[in-house]
Parts: sequence; structure tokens; C-alpha cells
Amino acid sequence: MASPTTALRQQVLHKHKRVGKNKVTPSAGKIAAYASAFLLLIAVVAIGYQSPQKADSQAAVITPQSDTTGADEVAPSVDELVATDVAADLASRANLPIATNIANASISLAAKSELAQTDTAAITKPQIIQPTSDRTEIISYTTKQGDTIPSIASQYGISADTVRWANDINGDAVEPGRGIKILPQSGILYTVAGGDTIESVAGKYQADADRIKTVNNLELTGITAGAQILIPDGIKPAPAPVVVARNNYSGGSGSVINKNVYASAGNRYAYGNCTWYAYERRAQLGRPIGSFWGNGGSWGYSAAAAGFVVNNTPEAGAVLVEPGSPGHVAIVERVLDNGDVYITEMNNYAYGGFGRVNDRTLSAGQASAYRYIH
Repeated sequence: MASPTTALRQQVLHKHKRVGKNKVTPSAGKIAAYASAFLLLIAVVAIGYQSPQKADSQAAVITPQSDTTGADEVAPSVDELVATDVAADLASRANLPIATNIANASISLAAKSELAQTDTAAITKPQIIQPTSDRTEIISYTTKQGDTIPSIASQYGISADTVRWANDINGDAVEPGRGIKILPQSGILYTVAGGDTIESVAGKYQADADRIKTVNNLELTGITAGAQILIPDGIKPAPAPVVVARNNYSGGSGSVINKNVYASAGNRYAYGNCTWYAYERRAQLGRPIGSFWGNGGSWGYSAAAAGFVVNNTPEAGAVLVEPGSPGHVAIVERVLDNGDVYITEMNNYAYGGFGRVNDRTLSAGQASAYRYIH
């Protein structure tokens, strides 16, 4: 039985004889098609084919290279893929010696195309949720000497307002030994009221409803009255001024402090006056002052003589001194970003009167007229 190659040769010779006898001329379209295929094949061979190299008598030395698979891969064009496939098919049909090389080139290009697409998808895939904290629970922090609300907030990577809102504090000054709730991220700790929806809560606190659902795992259950939820990056409406004395003292604005309950052992000032309250509040903050500094108007001189820093720069916990006779003193609870100063005081007849603690905010201009004991 004749081999396939012999049979192919006989068929080719037979066709040539018939052509010679019948003198059939191929059409222009067929000639163009054959010419295009031939040129395509030649182009692929010229680019991808390498003639066998003579093997070296010594073993080849392989230089280790870093793994850069996919790092700089560029997907081949559609034209390259199609051209290589067609060339491989033609070479295979014609049983050319380089058919295997061209077939390998076609497979390599296809693999390179798939790899490049996979790498691109992996690199550019967006992350739906970017967590801002690994912690999800509320923790308690016990304040120590020298702490302020901003310093505590900075320690845990959350905003100072978050700490104030969670702990019902208006100022920045805080006494040592106080338990402070620390939220896992900036926002508002909110107790759900009847009739609330996620959307209504989000609108009230200028937050994102989807983030509220995600942070609190509410996608399936929704919110229920009485539950506490975290409103991430929520903004709490500015509250009406509340006396900071409620930290340990009683009541609201203009509240009365019971002398027998709250007076410190070293307090030698007359109960109900501004000096009595300033001494108590400083002791509460862990920043005691002298017991015999006289009337409020003379406190600046007495403090400087005792070695305290006295200047025109307000800060949380400092004593504000209004000069004069008898003068007046108050406690700076917070310096706002715009320079305004939030203070608490006692025995201010315009706001609370004798024996009563009130709070108020001075403009930056007003605050600059006073001296401050640090």
C-alpha cells in the first residue's frame, strides 16, 4: 500500500497533467487568496521560526531570573492571534517541516493573551469595602494625668468629636481616672428610637445608609428600637450649651453644687464664688492650684509667683483670669478650631448667679483680652 506522501505526490502530478492538457487558468480571486495565504505564512515563519542550533558540547548554563510572570505581559492583538492560527493550519495541511514550530507559536500566543487578561482583571478588580479599623467593638479607656479629649482621640485614630459625643462631653479637659468609651471608628453611637429607619437616621446625621448597614450587619435584619448602632462618619447637630459640671456635679445650666458633697480638702475659698469653683474644677482635672491666691483678679500674679505659666494663650484646663477688683476666674474647657473659647464658671450673675455653675462660649476676640493660668 502506497504511503500518504506517495499518494499526495501522485495526486499533485495528476493535477498538473490535467492542467497541462486542459489549460485551465485559475481565476484572479483564487490567485489572490493563495498569494495572501502564502505571504501570511512567510511573515509568520520569518517572525517566529528559528532554525535548529547546533548543540554545544558543554551543558548550557542557566542563569536564574526573578519571577516576573505576568508583570509586564501585554496581550497580543487579535490580528496576531488570527494570523498565527491561519498559518499553523496552512502549514499543517501542507505537511511543512515547520508546522510544529508554527503550531507552538500559536499556542503560546493564545496562552499569553489569556494570562494578560487574567492579570489585568486581578490587578484592577475594585475592593468593595475598605475597612478602616480591625476593631469592631466598643472599648473602655481610663484617663490618666495629662489626657485631653483630642489626645485620646489621636491615640485611637478617631475624631475628637467622636469621643465627646460618645461620652456626653462638651469640652476637651478631662479628669484622670474617668472611664471613656472608645468607638471602633469615627462616628456617632446612636440608640435607635421607635419609627427610625436606616435612611432617616442617615439623613439626620449626614451619613451613608449603606455604610450604616454594613458596619452594623443590618443587611437582613434592619434596625430595631432600643438597639445601639454606630453611624460611621456621622455628624451630630450642635447641642445647646450644657454645663460641663455634670461630669461629676449635678444638673444642667445654672445648676447648684452642694458644698458639703464636692468641696476638696484644700479649698480655702468662699463657697459659691468663682474662685471656689475654679479650685474644685482644677482639682478634678488633676491640676491643683494654690489655696490662698486671693480674689479672682489677683490670681494671675499669685500663680506666676508660685511658678505657674501665665500668658495670653488659652488651652483646655487653663484658668481664665479677668483682671480687676474683685475680678473673675473661669475654667477653659475647650478651644474651638476658629479660636472661640468654651468656658465654665460660677457666680456669674448674668448667667447663673451665686453658687451656680454655667457654661458659655467667648469669641476669639473676647478670649484674647484675658490671661490664662496653665
